[in-house]
Amino acid sequence: MQTIIRVDMDNLAVRQEPLSEGYQAFGGRGLIAQVLLDEVNPACDPLGASNKLIVAPGLLGGTPVSSAGRLSVGAKSPLTGGIKESNAGGVLGHKLARLDIHGIIVEGTPKTDRMYLLFLSKDRAELQLADELKGLGCYAVAERLRSRYGEDIGLAIIGPIAELGGAIAGVAITDIEGRPSRYAARGGLGAVMAVKGLKAIIVDDRGGHSPSLADREAFRQLNRELARLLRENPITGESYPKYGTAGVLSLVNERGGLPTRNFSQGRFEQMEQICGETLHDLILQRDGEGLTTHGCMPGCIIRCSNVVPDGDGKESISPLEFETLGMLGSNCGIGDIDAIAELNYICNDLGIDTIETGATIGLAMEAGVSRFGDVQGAKWLLEEIRKGTTLGLVLRQGAAVTAKVFGVKRIPVVKGQAMAAYDPRTIKGNAVTYATSPMGADHTAGNTIRLRWEGLTATEIVAMSRKAQIAAAAYDSLGLCVFVGPVLSSRPELTMGLFKARYGLEVGPDYFTDLGKQVLRMEKEFNRQAGLTADGLPEIFTSEPLPPLNVVFDIPPEELAKTLAFTES
Repeated sequence: MQTIIRVDMDNLAVRQEPLSEGYQAFGGRGLIAQVLLDEVNPACDPLGASNKLIVAPGLLGGTPVSSAGRLSVGAKSPLTGGIKESNAGGVLGHKLARLDIHGIIVEGTPKTDRMYLLFLSKDRAELQLADELKGLGCYAVAERLRSRYGEDIGLAIIGPIAELGGAIAGVAITDIEGRPSRYAARGGLGAVMAVKGLKAIIVDDRGGHSPSLADREAFRQLNRELARLLRENPITGESYPKYGTAGVLSLVNERGGLPTRNFSQGRFEQMEQICGETLHDLILQRDGEGLTTHGCMPGCIIRCSNVVPDGDGKESISPLEFETLGMLGSNCGIGDIDAIAELNYICNDLGIDTIETGATIGLAMEAGVSRFGDVQGAKWLLEEIRKGTTLGLVLRQGAAVTAKVFGVKRIPVVKGQAMAAYDPRTIKGNAVTYATSPMGADHTAGNTIRLRWEGLTATEIVAMSRKAQIAAAAYDSLGLCVFVGPVLSSRPELTMGLFKARYGLEVGPDYFTDLGKQVLRMEKEFNRQAGLTADGLPEIFTSEPLPPLNVVFDIPPEELAKTLAFTES
């Protein structure tokens, strides 16, 4: 029987309750939207006792479907002031589903400043004291907990910046080998988890089981077909396994949309030093502990992750991805893979989002606090964040606050959250997503980078983003990685068939689209009640041409308004 774990931090009590009928239809991102809309006052203080933290696998979590182990973490965001779902790979989603846990809802705040662990297994659900872990980085916490509870556990961990209320803080999820490096990074959710008094969630799925299947044979055949198509598709079967997400860097640069020196240029002159092809060759050249392809979750066929070795062949970081190469690399004027890997490691250990942090450092560099391209300066800024100096206190709160304090005019932020590594003036489908998504400037809410926008009308670009946002909401609710999109977008019957074979429920041909729309409706309604009703981009992106293509974002407001204007029909 599927259950909800209720964690009452006011009274330090944990209880399991049967999954209510109202929450059965939604997993992952959809469950977060439903719980927040039902149980949380949208006007609450994101770091107050009334906010709730939800952790949930998707509806296909725990099954053998490739890339179905994604995890959703959600709450009202300290950055955006609205609803936030942050999505991560790793093993936790898979392990929760194997324990029949549909979701974890953490509510209230402890009466003291003590820290706790939430331990979940087949036979136990309890809080344990964790004061000895206060202030420790994510890597040290993972090492200690794996030593204490066993190497096969799954973990969700916050770092020291979350404990200090940093709005750039995320939640680190362990991968197959136990690295705390798969991040539910966006939206400041680590700070929400810290306010709840949780240093880590531990999931021991020994004795657990794969979810029951209503039609095992149909599920097996559909899953086999999906696996075949993923292996045969040139994106999921060749590009992602070879270059990972870093492979898109040269494409974004070619399209003139790679954020460079705080979004002041769209192409980086040192692009070839940090692109996916260079990273791939460097890993092979150094050999040792490096891997050009690596799976972050059980059963993933795509394996788009990597392990980057240092000059001695020892592991430096895993993974090093496009967003980090863009935001801590080109956006800060840094063209050195090893330097970016080191900055990535520091961010992981501090428990902070490399996108928000890269945007924040880029703004500080433009303000003259450091210099573009200064690796030591970037490290110094991270150390200021760690120490909590006056400067560090500002930087901890993210790009929007940093820009206001230093008076920088080019602010790459929507709804309080920093843009990812796609400049909205040239990557116009993603710009529409930034401008209209309930999540703020989050590319994972509807990424269109592999679709060409040149020659399209504003209406067509809006439709492109709309379709991507609906799909992303559905994938996040099912627990599927969006990288299965190149296959499932052309074979929607596979998604419907897998869901039907898993649950034995009849669904119509528009199930996937209807699911995504319903999740977005709930998110929009929460934001409306929270007072977030305006869509759009900062004015500078509509007025300042981006070199070298010298274009601006020019989708009219009346077209943007159509993006998520769903009807009930």
